[in-house]
Amino acid sequence: MMMKRLMICLAGMLMMQANEGYGQSAGNFTKYVNTFLGTEPLTDSAIVGYHLPEGWRSWAGLTFPGSSLPNAMVQLSPMTEYGSGAGYEYEDSVILSFTHTNKGHWNLCNIPVLPVSGSAPATGSRYSHQRESAEPGFYQVYLSDYNVDVKLTSTLRAGFHQYDYQHPANRRILFDLAKSNNRVSDWRIEQTGKNVLQGYQQTGERIYFYAVLNTNIKKLDKSEEGKRSGHAMVWLEDGKKPVEMKIGISFVSAENAKQNLDKEIGGKSFAAIRAAAKAEWEKLLSKVEVKGGTEKQRSLFYSSLYRSFLWPALRSDVNGDFTDAKRQKDNKGFRYYTEPSLWDTYRNKDVLLGLLAPDVALDVIRSMKDVGDKRGFIPTFFHGDHGASTIAGAYLRGINDFDVKGTYEILLKNANMEPGARPHVKEYIEKGFISDPHIEKPHVETKAKAGVSKTLEYAYDDYSLAQLARALGDSANYRTLMQRSQNYRNMFDPSTRFMRGRLENGDWITPFDPQYPYYEYMYREANAWQVSFYAPHDMPGLIELYGGPAGFESKLDSLFTVPWNPNHIARNVESMIGQYCHGNQPDHEAPFSYYFINKPEKSQKVIDTILNHLYGIGEFGNALCGMDDAGEMSAWYVFCAAGLYTFSATDPEYLATVPLFDEVRWKAENGKWLTIRRQGKSRDLAGVRVNGKLQQGWFVPHSLFQLGGEIVVETK
Repeated sequence: MMMKRLMICLAGMLMMQANEGYGQSAGNFTKYVNTFLGTEPLTDSAIVGYHLPEGWRSWAGLTFPGSSLPNAMVQLSPMTEYGSGAGYEYEDSVILSFTHTNKGHWNLCNIPVLPVSGSAPATGSRYSHQRESAEPGFYQVYLSDYNVDVKLTSTLRAGFHQYDYQHPANRRILFDLAKSNNRVSDWRIEQTGKNVLQGYQQTGERIYFYAVLNTNIKKLDKSEEGKRSGHAMVWLEDGKKPVEMKIGISFVSAENAKQNLDKEIGGKSFAAIRAAAKAEWEKLLSKVEVKGGTEKQRSLFYSSLYRSFLWPALRSDVNGDFTDAKRQKDNKGFRYYTEPSLWDTYRNKDVLLGLLAPDVALDVIRSMKDVGDKRGFIPTFFHGDHGASTIAGAYLRGINDFDVKGTYEILLKNANMEPGARPHVKEYIEKGFISDPHIEKPHVETKAKAGVSKTLEYAYDDYSLAQLARALGDSANYRTLMQRSQNYRNMFDPSTRFMRGRLENGDWITPFDPQYPYYEYMYREANAWQVSFYAPHDMPGLIELYGGPAGFESKLDSLFTVPWNPNHIARNVESMIGQYCHGNQPDHEAPFSYYFINKPEKSQKVIDTILNHLYGIGEFGNALCGMDDAGEMSAWYVFCAAGLYTFSATDPEYLATVPLFDEVRWKAENGKWLTIRRQGKSRDLAGVRVNGKLQQGWFVPHSLFQLGGEIVVETK
């Protein structure tokens, strides 16, 4: 029923598409960006798949609306609830503070400050969306309890606050340093000049700040400094002029925070910093131009493109210093970045980063290598070992100005050593699969090995590393890794036609309910349906397991049509089309699987349903169907709306889909343009031409992004 309703709505939306020219001809791309996308809760049980239990908020989006530059250290945004995904929840009515770091994973949100005035308690202020606005590099809100209009902008490593107090007396700024989205173990603040403050906040790491105001400080009150119950209040001189606070941060020292502030803001005005931030986003967003589509589709496209470039985040200072994986100061002459959210972003976003910001992608890889040098292993993030895919994919796409041999050697350690980066890799190598124990009455929260998911993911990671081995001429490891890449087959149970958990002795785990989701028993944040189509490196082999194209098609049809059981509740396994879950990542390749039995039109129907009905939803149009996960959900939209997808992100090729737009232009590395044009009136893919030549199959090569050219997507 739900699928039918979605498809009817889809047809209606497609009929409404406008046939417009390049809407960005004046160069104003940021006007299409809605920074609030992903902040609104998703409450529609028909989309979520179940009725949200009392007190639950769906993990829809978990994004922040505040100011940031691409991949910046400072991400300056309002907080409405500590301990929430990104600190800001659209339905909340009180702003608690403005914090200087973010991500959307229940962490960071450091250095909270709040302008306060009058007699209202310094615990937060009511606000309304009618007096709130934002665009890339800028955020504004009116705090009604304090009668303060707040404006925020930022640079890579510094924030710029402007507070217009309606009353000239009793002006204060709360430094609520005992709070963040991580547990705070210590904090300090001191006045070092008539208008200067500095200090730090200690969570899992130490974040320093250096702040300069445009007005003198009357006094600094500190209550229980360093303790979780304490805070600091900065009293300002009376005056009518708006208060400006420029604040630099650093993960190394207060002196470096000062250098960051001096170098990036110095004596520049708020308007100048805001304009520079907007210009930086215009430069990035202008690398992809779209023609046609509806106003909503253009907004979703550029909002998703924007959202794809907020993580990884910069961690090195203007002088190159950074705090390394051993918590020591280091300086390697490149920009040091946080570890990518690899379990999610290897699928698409890391490739998008390499396409549009290859210099950032290069330094991200160098940073990962530095972590490997210090810890012995390339970082993995959460599950799997997908640094192999991200790094190999970047190298095969021409990003190669890093220590390739040294990085490859550490990735080999990842793939073979235990203890190390891959839990249970010894069992994986010896048996060809990772088992799970027999557990009586397992439930969603049952903790074990997630052996099915690990086996499938390690198999793909082995394939990815094998491609790097081949490129480097290591034929022995290439053969070994390619053989191991077939281990996914060992999880396939022909009697049920699912990827199924095994006991240590190789027996299948019973009882077995393929619809039941687990967080880490057999499956990682998924059920059997959602992982049973995952072999992006060997789809012909996977199809063979299902008995050939007909059997595979039948099973794939069932994925999208077998109803979700509303009693199966696992937070973040949500937003269902049948058993397919777009609200989480483990089955994001599945909609494209029909291509491999030569029925791309069936894939396109699913893709269009997702594009048009699972993004920009909710009462105010600001909800996503699931957690953005550092931009993976957003990058999925960008690629599919533009007519390409990174089905196997390791391989330097892209699956052609029918774009939402009449024409899409990507700026190639040499300054030329890759143009993707849609030809025909239907949404059923019939053929793909590259520079006028009909392709055999549905993939196009990465070389088009390097040399420019034209892709024509022909429809029936």
